[in-house]
Amino acid sequence: MRKSEEVYEALAALGRRAATRAVHRGWRWIQDAGAVTAERPGRTRFRRIGPGTRLAFPQGTVFGEPWIELGDHCVVAEQVTLTAGLVPGLDLGPEPYVVIGDGVVLGRGSHVIADTAVTIGRDTYCGPYVYITTTNHSYDDPHTAVGKQWPRIAPVVIGPGCWLGTGAVVLPGAVLGRNVVVAAGSVVRGDVPDHAVVAGAPARIVRRYDEQEGWQPPLRTPAPPVPFQRDGADSADSTDSTDPAVAEEGSGSGSVSADG
Repeated sequence: MRKSEEVYEALAALGRRAATRAVHRGWRWIQDAGAVTAERPGRTRFRRIGPGTRLAFPQGTVFGEPWIELGDHCVVAEQVTLTAGLVPGLDLGPEPYVVIGDGVVLGRGSHVIADTAVTIGRDTYCGPYVYITTTNHSYDDPHTAVGKQWPRIAPVVIGPGCWLGTGAVVLPGAVLGRNVVVAAGSVVRGDVPDHAVVAGAPARIVRRYDEQEGWQPPLRTPAPPVPFQRDGADSADSTDSTDPAVAEEGSGSGSVSADG
């Protein structure tokens, strides 16, 4: 009797392993079949999807695609929301609302909410759950539910070569310069100059690069083992690939908040 139980347990274990492998193979097939590319747009009708760009499956909420442009070789991870317009089905006119440059990465669960123009420069990397929005609630009437008051809307511009850490929030009207680092969990509004590291809520400059003096305050991390090569004048400066960990210093000067 014991021998037959051992045989049964061995067969059951083999069956579970086979089922696990089958589920994983099936899910990989589903992910590949459900991904959106220029060659396989599925139900989406984006204004443009560049070659090499891929929206992973499952996608988040996507609407207003005729007003969304995706550049070449972008990576859009699972559950990313891309919307143009306050609600689906609106005619937003002849111009795009969302323009995403070449080589942009949008991490898992990120949101780009565009009720007016959003521009994300090329080679900008966003970690998971980054939230970029042109719309914020207003609070003009203290006696009316906040959600029923007409929102404030302003365009957002994110320059090339930026790095937005996990959970960063970019609010309406924000303008980020070239090669800006936004620390994880930061809330950014207003203007951020080129080559700055910002952190906090509201985000403030904690480090900035100066052509004469270098990084101020000076970097505490060692230089990379292989020198980075500068691109041309129209590209993101690779030399400014700062470790986002330097944003832990909260004693920098300057503010990128309209409140601060």
